[in-house]
Amino acid sequence: MGATHGVEITGPLHDRFDEILTDEALALVAELHRTFEGRRQELLAARRTREEQIAAGADLDFLPETKHIREDDSWQVAPPAPGITDRRVEITGPTDRKMTVNALNSGAKVWLADFEDANTPLWENMIGGQLNLRDALDRQIDFTSPQGKTYALKEDGELATVVVRPRGWHLDEKHILVDGRRTSGGIVDFALYLFHSARRQIAKGKGPYFYLPKMQSHLEARLWNDIFVLAQERLGIPRGTIRATCLIETIPAAFEMEEILYELREHSAGLNAGRWDYLFSIIKTHRTRGRRFLLPERNAVTMTAPFMRAYTELLVKTCHKRGAHAIGGMAAFIPSRRDAEVNEVAFAKVRDDKSRESGDGFDGSWVAHPDLVPVAMEVFDGVLGERPHQIDKQRPEVEATAADLLSVDRTPGGVTLAGLSGNINVALQYLAAWMGGNGAVAIHNLMEDAATAEISRSQIWQWLHNDVTLDGGEKVTAELVRQLIDEELAAIRESLGEAYDESLYRQAKELFSEVALADEYVDFLTLPAYERMP
Repeated sequence: MGATHGVEITGPLHDRFDEILTDEALALVAELHRTFEGRRQELLAARRTREEQIAAGADLDFLPETKHIREDDSWQVAPPAPGITDRRVEITGPTDRKMTVNALNSGAKVWLADFEDANTPLWENMIGGQLNLRDALDRQIDFTSPQGKTYALKEDGELATVVVRPRGWHLDEKHILVDGRRTSGGIVDFALYLFHSARRQIAKGKGPYFYLPKMQSHLEARLWNDIFVLAQERLGIPRGTIRATCLIETIPAAFEMEEILYELREHSAGLNAGRWDYLFSIIKTHRTRGRRFLLPERNAVTMTAPFMRAYTELLVKTCHKRGAHAIGGMAAFIPSRRDAEVNEVAFAKVRDDKSRESGDGFDGSWVAHPDLVPVAMEVFDGVLGERPHQIDKQRPEVEATAADLLSVDRTPGGVTLAGLSGNINVALQYLAAWMGGNGAVAIHNLMEDAATAEISRSQIWQWLHNDVTLDGGEKVTAELVRQLIDEELAAIRESLGEAYDESLYRQAKELFSEVALADEYVDFLTLPAYERMP
């Protein structure tokens, strides 16, 4: 495809892609790129500066320069928007055709339509997902699978509200160039959805709604807000029609929750506790700060750990103080159609998790599978009743200090050989699927996304660089990790049999070894992974 408005498409134009990559839509992408790309790069550089300061010994704290925002009790975010007033259960998943129908039909109030961590940024996924969302809004997405199963949408009034999660600020879109430079993946995802689907959503009595991932400061939220203002103006959409929920899934953002709400206040739909990426961020941010920030193995870290309790309780208090929704974390369990005993135990854990969240004041929570929607719904129904949310539940008694948010060393648990092997096993399986185009992967009865692999490789990197000894007495070394990688690959090969893809697992091994064992820590494993993709 030739250059239009200074835009060059380097990816292949598959069937119907021209319906999304129109001159008018690309003109919006180009204007947003030219206006805001410089600021994006400045903010990414500011992240690196901050990480260097923390590595040198500075602890995160609440910002003195924004104290006046936190102490001003008069401001509130915009009132809840149509379609996202009641968010008691939200389902997450990528935007492939089957998931689109199943998520919309799931009975959840909201579907997080994911172009980020539950997706893999293959060109076909990114543009195909935009087509699927538009087709769903036009009710033209019904289809029959090769196995003969029919997928059809319920009536509009029974469908979940679509909330799109674009890519984070750190990710590029290499298949769309503006003036010869790569574009921001997040701006591309946002602009294409807004251009093609905003008016369709407004016509249905809702609006274009978004989840904003991976932010690390209120200045990054300000950038999104400025993009919203310009984009609405260009499309002739009333200012404030766009609403965005911010994922608080980095430790720096936990110290700027109120400021993030403030920057987006006319477009704000609240905050979400992105628990898995939050763990990744804590490890990544403090990876060189020694044993004070050394977490036990992933499965030992629960939501009752003191630093996680401080984070979630502060989030609820902050949101409700400002009239915003507080959305809880993911229940990743995948029910088994063959093992009722496994389901009974897992459903009990999900109920406990959602009971804790609803009791703490969260207005809703996430599930990864349609079969979990009734479980989570029952719990939140029991607390909310006919009310759409519990924003009126203020938490004045919560006092989460900087020390509380950073109390990682109070987390019980150790590091075992099984935990180390488990990290490797799950990461290898996930990365093989990711390289094959699937970003939401069922592994050991859990729905895993990119955060899983990030936690796994970051923990191993941290253990290696802090001379950690396993509970059984073995020291974590690069040699031990390489040995376990080979052992886990052999076990995966045996369990999969003919379904084992030699090429994908070879790539997964190379990528995992690179990001877990290299002396130089890679900020996001999706960056080198994306470069390996066509």
